[in-house]
Amino acid sequence: MTERKPPGVSFESWIDKQIREAEERGAFSGLSGAGRPLPRGTDRTYDELWWVKQKMAQEGLSVLPPTLALRKEAEDALEAARRAPSEAAARRIVTAVNARIREAMLKPPPGPPLGKKPYDVEAVAREWRDLHPG
Repeated sequence: MTERKPPGVSFESWIDKQIREAEERGAFSGLSGAGRPLPRGTDRTYDELWWVKQKMAQEGLSVLPPTLALRKEAEDALEAARRAPSEAAARRIVTAVNARIREAMLKPPPGPPLGKKPYDVEAVAREWRDLHPG
């Protein structure tokens, strides 16, 4: 479909001709998805980035403002510290996320406020010892 529309021919008749010729060549036969219903969500309004969102959903990705992503990362780090195999590993996890929280406090990224302060490493270590006796 690289040929140009001839002057004086309406777009509709030119497009109809292109479709008819493609059908005659068999360009539409054997297409994947033929005879199956359209994917869900086709009744929504058009979104220019639909394919980006669909790909991100397939890949399990999400895009959050930096502060919300850090807030989630901090919560995940605290949970990971609780499940760490050793107290030293728990301390490393909390120390690493604390550095990121402090950085965000000193130089706030765009987005909503972080709403987090660094975790008390000693309190997390005590909690780890309580969760992992012996």
